[in-house]
Amino acid sequence: MKKRVIVIVLAVLVLLLAVAVALPLIFINPLVKKAVETVGPKVAKVEMKLDGANISLLSGTGTLRGLFVGNPAGYKQPSAFQAREIALDIKPSSLFLEKIVVRAIRIASPDITFEGGPQDNNFTKILANVQSFTGGSAAGGKSAGGPSKKLQVDEFTITGAKVTASTLFSGGQPITLTLPEIHLANLGTGSEGITVSDLAAKLLNEVSEKTVAAIGQSVSKLGAAVVDSAGKAAGDAVGTATKSVGDVTKGLGGLLKKK
Repeated sequence: MKKRVIVIVLAVLVLLLAVAVALPLIFINPLVKKAVETVGPKVAKVEMKLDGANISLLSGTGTLRGLFVGNPAGYKQPSAFQAREIALDIKPSSLFLEKIVVRAIRIASPDITFEGGPQDNNFTKILANVQSFTGGSAAGGKSAGGPSKKLQVDEFTITGAKVTASTLFSGGQPITLTLPEIHLANLGTGSEGITVSDLAAKLLNEVSEKTVAAIGQSVSKLGAAVVDSAGKAAGDAVGTATKSVGDVTKGLGGLLKKK
Protein backbone atom coordinates (compact mmCIF):
# COMPACT_ATOMS: atom_id res chain seq x y z
CA MET A 1 0.00 0.00 0.00
CA LYS A 2 2.79 2.42 0.96
CA LYS A 3 4.65 1.58 -2.24
CA ARG A 4 1.55 2.39 -4.26
CA VAL A 5 1.15 5.73 -2.46
CA ILE A 6 4.79 6.60 -3.19
CA VAL A 7 4.29 5.78 -6.88
CA ILE A 8 1.18 7.96 -7.00
CA VAL A 9 2.98 10.83 -5.28
CA LEU A 10 5.91 10.57 -7.69
CA ALA A 11 3.51 10.48 -10.65
CA VAL A 12 1.76 13.61 -9.39
CA LEU A 13 5.11 15.38 -8.90
CA VAL A 14 6.18 14.47 -12.43
CA LEU A 15 2.85 15.74 -13.74
CA LEU A 16 3.18 18.99 -11.81
CA LEU A 17 6.73 19.42 -13.08
CA ALA A 18 5.54 18.86 -16.65
CA VAL A 19 2.79 21.44 -16.17
CA ALA A 20 5.24 23.90 -14.60
CA VAL A 21 7.49 23.58 -17.63
CA ALA A 22 4.74 23.47 -20.25
CA LEU A 23 2.65 26.41 -19.04
CA PRO A 24 5.36 29.05 -19.53
CA LEU A 25 6.08 27.59 -22.97
CA ILE A 26 2.39 27.84 -23.84
CA PHE A 27 1.91 31.37 -22.56
CA ILE A 28 5.20 33.12 -23.26
CA ASN A 29 4.75 33.24 -27.04
CA PRO A 30 1.38 35.07 -26.95
CA LEU A 31 2.86 37.40 -24.31
CA VAL A 32 5.75 38.30 -26.60
CA LYS A 33 3.35 39.08 -29.44
CA LYS A 34 1.18 41.18 -27.13
CA ALA A 35 4.18 43.08 -25.77
CA VAL A 36 5.44 43.94 -29.25
CA GLU A 37 2.04 45.14 -30.42
CA THR A 38 1.07 47.11 -27.31
CA VAL A 39 4.30 48.34 -25.67
CA GLY A 40 6.20 48.94 -28.92
CA PRO A 41 3.78 51.56 -30.31
CA LYS A 42 3.81 53.43 -26.98
CA VAL A 43 7.59 53.75 -27.10
CA ALA A 44 8.16 54.42 -30.82
CA LYS A 45 4.76 56.01 -31.63
CA VAL A 46 4.42 53.88 -34.77
CA GLU A 47 2.37 50.81 -35.58
CA MET A 48 4.05 47.52 -34.71
CA LYS A 49 2.83 44.03 -35.53
CA LEU A 50 4.17 40.53 -34.99
CA ASP A 51 2.78 37.45 -36.73
CA GLY A 52 3.99 35.09 -34.01
CA ALA A 53 6.73 33.94 -31.67
CA ASN A 54 8.22 30.55 -30.94
CA ILE A 55 10.58 30.69 -27.98
CA SER A 56 11.66 27.79 -25.78
CA LEU A 57 12.35 28.57 -22.14
CA LEU A 58 14.38 25.37 -21.87
CA SER A 59 17.00 26.20 -24.49
CA GLY A 60 16.45 29.95 -24.70
CA THR A 61 16.39 29.81 -28.49
CA GLY A 62 13.53 30.77 -30.74
CA THR A 63 12.24 33.00 -33.50
CA LEU A 64 9.98 35.98 -34.01
CA ARG A 65 8.02 35.85 -37.26
CA GLY A 66 6.72 38.68 -39.38
CA LEU A 67 7.81 41.83 -37.53
CA PHE A 68 6.31 45.01 -38.98
CA VAL A 69 7.41 48.48 -37.84
CA GLY A 70 5.34 51.29 -39.32
CA ASN A 71 6.42 54.73 -40.46
CA PRO A 72 5.69 57.88 -38.44
CA ALA A 73 2.85 60.12 -39.59
CA GLY A 74 3.69 62.26 -42.61
CA TYR A 75 5.76 59.70 -44.49
CA LYS A 76 4.54 58.09 -47.70
CA GLN A 77 5.35 54.42 -47.22
CA PRO A 78 3.45 52.36 -44.62
CA SER A 79 6.50 50.64 -43.10
CA ALA A 80 9.99 51.59 -41.99
CA PHE A 81 11.19 48.05 -41.22
CA GLN A 82 9.95 44.54 -41.96
CA ALA A 83 11.61 41.24 -41.07
CA ARG A 84 10.30 37.83 -42.01
CA GLU A 85 12.18 36.10 -39.19
CA ILE A 86 14.34 37.10 -36.24
CA ALA A 87 16.45 34.46 -34.51
CA LEU A 88 16.92 34.78 -30.74
CA ASP A 89 19.26 33.09 -28.28
CA ILE A 90 18.55 33.99 -24.66
CA LYS A 91 20.18 32.65 -21.48
CA PRO A 92 17.14 30.94 -19.88
CA SER A 93 18.24 31.35 -16.25
CA SER A 94 18.56 35.12 -16.71
CA LEU A 95 14.81 35.45 -17.37
CA PHE A 96 14.28 35.31 -13.62
CA LEU A 97 17.01 37.83 -12.82
CA GLU A 98 17.08 41.63 -12.91
CA LYS A 99 19.15 41.61 -16.12
CA ILE A 100 18.18 39.38 -19.05
CA VAL A 101 21.17 38.10 -21.02
CA VAL A 102 20.55 37.86 -24.76
CA ARG A 103 23.35 35.85 -26.34
CA ALA A 104 22.39 36.69 -29.91
CA ILE A 105 19.81 38.45 -32.08
CA ARG A 106 20.13 37.74 -35.80
CA ILE A 107 18.03 39.30 -38.56
CA ALA A 108 18.51 38.17 -42.16
CA SER A 109 17.36 40.07 -45.27
CA PRO A 110 14.96 42.61 -43.71
CA ASP A 111 13.22 45.22 -45.86
CA ILE A 112 13.92 48.82 -44.85
CA THR A 113 12.26 51.98 -46.16
CA PHE A 114 14.25 55.20 -45.82
CA GLU A 115 12.62 58.57 -46.48
CA GLY A 116 14.24 61.98 -46.04
CA GLY A 117 17.72 63.42 -45.71
CA PRO A 118 20.77 62.62 -43.55
CA GLN A 119 19.59 64.67 -40.57
CA ASP A 120 15.82 64.44 -40.93
CA ASN A 121 14.28 61.14 -41.97
CA ASN A 122 11.80 58.52 -40.81
CA PHE A 123 14.42 56.77 -38.65
CA THR A 124 15.54 59.94 -36.89
CA LYS A 125 11.86 60.65 -36.22
CA ILE A 126 11.32 57.21 -34.67
CA LEU A 127 14.50 57.72 -32.62
CA ALA A 128 13.18 61.10 -31.43
CA ASN A 129 9.94 59.39 -30.40
CA VAL A 130 11.87 56.78 -28.40
CA GLN A 131 13.95 59.46 -26.69
CA SER A 132 10.85 61.53 -25.95
CA PHE A 133 9.22 58.54 -24.29
CA THR A 134 12.29 57.90 -22.16
CA GLY A 135 12.50 61.50 -20.98
CA GLY A 136 14.90 62.95 -23.52
CA SER A 137 17.49 60.19 -23.35
CA ALA A 138 17.42 56.70 -24.74
CA ALA A 139 18.95 55.36 -21.56
CA GLY A 140 17.51 55.23 -18.11
CA GLY A 141 14.06 56.58 -18.89
CA LYS A 142 10.59 55.55 -17.92
CA SER A 143 9.18 52.21 -18.97
CA ALA A 144 5.86 51.24 -20.45
CA GLY A 145 4.11 49.97 -17.38
CA GLY A 146 6.19 48.84 -14.41
CA PRO A 147 9.92 48.55 -13.77
CA SER A 148 12.07 48.33 -16.87
CA LYS A 149 14.06 45.13 -17.32
CA LYS A 150 17.73 45.59 -18.05
CA LEU A 151 19.33 43.71 -20.91
CA GLN A 152 22.73 42.45 -21.94
CA VAL A 153 23.06 41.78 -25.67
CA ASP A 154 26.24 39.95 -26.59
CA GLU A 155 25.65 40.05 -30.35
CA PHE A 156 23.17 41.85 -32.62
CA THR A 157 23.55 41.20 -36.35
CA ILE A 158 21.62 42.32 -39.42
CA THR A 159 22.72 40.86 -42.75
CA GLY A 160 21.50 41.40 -46.29
CA ALA A 161 19.27 44.35 -45.45
CA LYS A 162 17.58 45.79 -48.53
CA VAL A 163 16.80 49.49 -48.39
CA THR A 164 14.35 51.35 -50.59
CA ALA A 165 15.37 54.99 -50.26
CA SER A 166 13.60 58.14 -51.45
CA THR A 167 15.71 61.24 -50.86
CA LEU A 168 16.50 64.64 -52.36
CA PHE A 169 19.75 63.13 -53.61
CA SER A 170 17.83 60.68 -55.79
CA GLY A 171 15.43 63.35 -57.03
CA GLY A 172 12.64 61.85 -54.95
CA GLN A 173 12.81 58.65 -57.01
CA PRO A 174 13.15 55.40 -55.02
CA ILE A 175 16.47 53.59 -55.28
CA THR A 176 17.20 50.12 -53.93
CA LEU A 177 20.38 49.45 -51.95
CA THR A 178 21.87 46.55 -50.02
CA LEU A 179 23.46 47.58 -46.73
CA PRO A 180 26.73 46.15 -45.45
CA GLU A 181 26.42 43.95 -42.39
CA ILE A 182 25.33 45.73 -39.21
CA HIS A 183 26.99 44.24 -36.15
CA LEU A 184 26.69 45.42 -32.57
CA ALA A 185 28.40 43.57 -29.73
CA ASN A 186 28.82 43.57 -25.96
CA LEU A 187 25.92 45.89 -25.21
CA GLY A 188 25.01 46.29 -21.54
CA THR A 189 27.78 44.04 -20.25
CA GLY A 190 28.27 46.21 -17.16
CA SER A 191 26.23 46.04 -14.00
CA GLU A 192 23.84 48.73 -15.29
CA GLY A 193 22.89 46.73 -18.38
CA ILE A 194 21.05 48.38 -21.26
CA THR A 195 17.39 49.29 -21.59
CA VAL A 196 15.19 48.21 -24.48
CA SER A 197 14.89 51.88 -25.47
CA ASP A 198 18.67 52.34 -25.47
CA LEU A 199 19.10 49.20 -27.58
CA ALA A 200 16.50 50.48 -30.06
CA ALA A 201 18.28 53.85 -30.24
CA LYS A 202 21.66 52.26 -30.97
CA LEU A 203 20.14 50.10 -33.70
CA LEU A 204 18.24 52.99 -35.29
CA ASN A 205 21.39 55.13 -35.30
CA GLU A 206 23.39 52.35 -36.93
CA VAL A 207 20.75 51.69 -39.61
CA SER A 208 20.40 55.41 -40.34
CA GLU A 209 24.16 55.99 -40.63
CA LYS A 210 24.75 52.93 -42.84
CA THR A 211 21.82 53.89 -45.07
CA VAL A 212 22.97 57.49 -45.51
CA ALA A 213 26.49 56.26 -46.35
CA ALA A 214 25.12 53.75 -48.87
CA ILE A 215 22.96 56.44 -50.50
CA GLY A 216 26.00 58.72 -50.78
CA GLN A 217 28.00 55.99 -52.53
CA SER A 218 25.08 55.20 -54.84
CA VAL A 219 24.61 58.85 -55.82
CA SER A 220 28.35 59.20 -56.50
CA LYS A 221 28.26 56.19 -58.81
CA LEU A 222 25.12 57.54 -60.48
CA GLY A 223 26.84 60.88 -61.08
CA ALA A 224 29.88 59.15 -62.59
CA ALA A 225 27.62 57.10 -64.85
CA VAL A 226 25.84 60.25 -66.05
CA VAL A 227 29.15 61.89 -66.87
CA ASP A 228 30.30 58.76 -68.73
CA SER A 229 27.10 58.68 -70.77
CA ALA A 230 27.22 62.37 -71.68
CA GLY A 231 28.99 61.48 -74.93
CA LYS A 232 32.06 62.52 -76.85
CA ALA A 233 30.91 66.11 -77.18
CA ALA A 234 30.95 66.58 -73.42
CA GLY A 235 34.30 64.86 -73.22
CA ASP A 236 35.72 67.11 -75.91
CA ALA A 237 34.37 70.16 -74.10
CA VAL A 238 36.00 69.06 -70.85
CA GLY A 239 39.23 68.34 -72.72
CA THR A 240 39.20 71.77 -74.33
CA ALA A 241 38.52 73.46 -71.00
CA THR A 242 41.32 71.51 -69.36
CA LYS A 243 43.74 72.48 -72.17
CA SER A 244 42.75 76.14 -71.81
CA VAL A 245 43.40 76.06 -68.07
CA GLY A 246 46.75 74.42 -68.78
CA ASP A 247 47.68 77.08 -71.33
CA VAL A 248 46.77 79.86 -68.92
CA THR A 249 48.83 78.25 -66.15
CA LYS A 250 51.77 77.79 -68.50
CA GLY A 251 51.55 81.42 -69.61
CA LEU A 252 51.48 82.67 -66.05
CA GLY A 253 54.53 80.55 -65.29
CA GLY A 254 56.36 82.15 -68.20
CA LEU A 255 55.50 85.65 -66.98
CA LEU A 256 56.73 84.89 -63.48
CA LYS A 257 60.03 83.60 -64.85
CA LYS A 258 60.53 86.77 -66.86
CA LYS A 259 60.07 88.82 -63.73
